[in-house]
Amino acid sequence: MDHKKELKELYKEMKIEAGVFTMTNKHNGKVFVGSFNNLKRLNGFQFMLKTNTYTNKALQADYNTFGTDAFQLEVVEYLKQKEEGFFDAKKELEKLEQKWLEKLQPYGEQGYNS
Repeated sequence: MDHKKELKELYKEMKIEAGVFTMTNKHNGKVFVGSFNNLKRLNGFQFMLKTNTYTNKALQADYNTFGTDAFQLEVVEYLKQKEEGFFDAKKELEKLEQKWLEKLQPYGEQGYNS
């Protein structure tokens, strides 16, 4: 098997993990709760913050003020895939994120979600 074909096969076999993450400001304790259907997208999320292009104005402003080291990024829960039957990953991920929004209440003075 040639190298390209081998890489394609490896890519297809890679497990894509979905889940909920938090980004916590260590200076003021404010939290942002988010989710991705592919947690590898966290790199893009961090890139947007670094390049001043993230759409959440409050989070972006604090990121610009305090810098990268002032924030802790953590995956708080991975989406568990069902082995059998129908599984709506998008809907289940929304429920999981909602659970964490209710638990952490990252609104107003406590966070960056609206």
